[in-house]
Parts: sequence; structure tokens; C-alpha cells
Amino acid sequence: MMTGLIGALLLGTIVGGVIVAGVLAILIWIKDQTRRISYLRVFIQTAAVPVIFFGLIVGPFGLPQDPPVGNAPRDTLVGAEVFGEQFPDGLSVPILACYYPSGRTITCAIWQIQAYIFPFWNTGPGFGWGDFYTTSGLVRLSIVFGLVIVMSIVLGRFFCGWFCPFGLYMDLMIRIRKTFKKKYWKLSERMNDGLRQLRYIIIAVFLILSFFFGTEAIIGSQLIPGTERGGYVFSYFTAPFCQICPMRPLSVLIQSALGLMDFNFVISHNAGILSEVGYYVTSLNVVVLVLITIGALALRRFWCRICPLGGLISIFNRFPPFKRVSGIRLNKIEEKCTKCGICKRVCPPQVTEVYEEKGGDVTSPGCILCFRCVEMCPYEDCLEIRAVNKTLYKSRNWLKSLK
Repeated sequence: MMTGLIGALLLGTIVGGVIVAGVLAILIWIKDQTRRISYLRVFIQTAAVPVIFFGLIVGPFGLPQDPPVGNAPRDTLVGAEVFGEQFPDGLSVPILACYYPSGRTITCAIWQIQAYIFPFWNTGPGFGWGDFYTTSGLVRLSIVFGLVIVMSIVLGRFFCGWFCPFGLYMDLMIRIRKTFKKKYWKLSERMNDGLRQLRYIIIAVFLILSFFFGTEAIIGSQLIPGTERGGYVFSYFTAPFCQICPMRPLSVLIQSALGLMDFNFVISHNAGILSEVGYYVTSLNVVVLVLITIGALALRRFWCRICPLGGLISIFNRFPPFKRVSGIRLNKIEEKCTKCGICKRVCPPQVTEVYEEKGGDVTSPGCILCFRCVEMCPYEDCLEIRAVNKTLYKSRNWLKSLK
């Protein structure tokens, strides 16, 4: 155990040092003011993949978590205890850090919210995939929401723009399209707003389904057949949203390709014609991933417009009373804005509030805080990034350098 802890600290120090060095190098050597933040963001996103997506910040050190699946990329779980309570599935950081691949230092909060309602509401041996929960589902749900609320208030959708692995995948689609010099489609404001509202509908649907699946444990009455342990729903339809989430097949297939998961074992846990149901990856998952990928090639940050996890962050960050204490904000000085429209044109998820609002805090629920608008605004100090009421970065008149 001590060897594993020393190894974790050593690896964490190395990774942290590399990230800091990379950040400093970008800030020092990238002179193009219209690309500096973009380069920095891509670097942070890429660094977050091994740290968060694979959990490599604390492993591997050779100890298997589940030998049939493959060796987990960690043998020491960060956050095994939270608020003094046992919490074995990984920290609930609000990004798409999928539960299903091997290794879970950080776990997608959407999976935890669903799973702790059904099928892991109860405590004791036999509940949890390889974990014995000592706390009730209600306590674990309180921990999840507590962590998500705090982190959403502190950083908001900065998680989406800078850390989410699926956000990096969306940005990769943007770069592929740019390579072929194809213009992106733009949705009408009404249609784009409709997509944003869809994420709240998705949240409501998976919460309702999870409750109906878990009524036997929660209220002592089974409303849907097959939800008992070993039943069809229990075996194949736990966590309803995960059955259509595009991140699950992407992460499982990537880890399988890298040898971190046994692909034959993954496929063996499927059932039905064309593997339409299963635990790790299904044909429905793959179809959704393909559709989202096509959508991302047509519309910038397509998934981010409907992502329920992004919607969950927005609820706890951009709406009262949480908005009053949000940590990161995008601020606008009305007197310096000429309504040139550049901020609206360069925004990946087509957020218009930065352009339309007169001034002050112009951060909106659809904003992923990528700060592309601040980077491209050609008016000195018109837009600024503020953290805890301190200015971190301001727009610069980059047109001067072109003269």
C-alpha cells in the first residue's frame, strides 16, 4: 500500500510538472493573441485525458481491479471516503468521465445519480459492481449532488470547455472539418434554444426511469418486471441514460484498443440481435456515437448543446440563487462594445448572450467558457474573464499587430 501511495505521489508530481511546464511554454512563446487561449485550452484538454479519463494520476501499479475486464489504471482510489462517508466509485466531477471503462478515479455524476437510485439504492454485500456500499443510496446521492453543486458554483461550465474528454472529441471534429475547409452549419436561435432545453428533458427522463426501475428497493413495490436482481432490466438496462450516451462506447472502445480492457470480455456481456443491449457497449451506443459524430462535423460542439451533464452544471451555476456566487464569469464593458458581432460568430455552441446583453455578467447557461470570444474580441478590455471578482484575462486589440 505504501509503495502504491509513493508511486501515486511520484506520478502525480511528474504529470503536474509537465502540465505546468506546458502552460508556461504556451503563455511565453505563443505570440498570436487570437490563438493563445485556444492553444492553452487544447493542451489542458489533452492533459486531462490521461489524468481524468484513464485515471492515470494514481496508477497503474500492477494491481488488477477486475481481472476479466483488464487491469485498472489505478490501484488507489481517490475519494474512497467523502464527507466522512464511504464512497467507492470515484469522485463526482461534472464531466463525462465514464464509469464503465477500466479504472475510475473520477466518475461521471450522471451515472452515479442513476445507479444510486437503481440498482444500488440498498447497502451491504452484493450491492454495487465489485463494491460493498456501507451507506444508503440517499446518502450517496447527497454526496454526489453536494460535490456537483460546489464544483458547478466554483468553475461552472469551465469543466465543459477545458476538461471534458468528450469536449476534446467534439473539438477534434471541428479541426477535421477545418482541414477540408468546409463551413459549419448554423442553427436558428430558436432551434438552438430548443436543443439547449432538450438537455433538461433528458435529465427528467432518466431520473423518472431510474425511480420506476428502483421502486422495489425504494418503496417496497416492483412497478416494472425484470428490475429484480438478475432480471432482464437489472442486467441490461441499469443507468438508462448510459444506454444512449455517446461517451460510453467511445471510452470503452479506446481502452480496448489500447489493451486496457479485454474486448472479448466486453462483447461477451452483450445480448440480443446485433448486441442491442449490454453492459459495456451496445449497437445502440455505437449508432448514437456515429450520429453525434456526424452532428459534430456539421455543427460546432453539437453534443455540448444537448449534454445533460452540462445542463446539470447550468442549473447549479447560471440560475438563481447559485448565479450570485458563481466563481468564473464572463464580463462585458458596454461602453467599449461596437456590436461588431465577432463574439457571436466565433462561439462554438452559438451563444448569443455575449453579443446581445448590454454589459456586466454575460455568462449564459449555454456558454462553455472556452473564452474564444474574449480571445477574438478586437477591442481593448471589452470582454474579460473574472474569477472570484478578479480579472484573469482581457480582450486585446490584436488588430494593431496586423498593421
